[in-house]
Amino acid sequence: MTSPVVHLARPHRPVVVAGSLRELTGPRHGPVELPLRLWWGPPRAFDLDRPDELLWMYENVLREAVRAEELRSYLHGPTLVRVWPRLNLPRGVRAAWEARHRTLSR
Repeated sequence: MTSPVVHLARPHRPVVVAGSLRELTGPRHGPVELPLRLWWGPPRAFDLDRPDELLWMYENVLREAVRAEELRSYLHGPTLVRVWPRLNLPRGVRAAWEARHRTLSR
């Protein structure tokens, strides 16, 4: 019997992956302010109608989330699928999400 692979977002931090892309019901448009725990630099608001800011926010949430609720609150499933190829993510984050959600690895 083999142990499940644990992917790391960074040293000593396992990647949190949503059980389903459908549960990601976060905002799709407009300004979103991340809590200090997810983004500690000013400014903390991201305008999701600006493509670069949307990518930047998604990258930070995917890298920093420690609870599935954070993913559900700030990510939107169809948007994640659409921008996935353009996200700059640590290898562990990308591998964990693609292992769980095959649609992302296409």
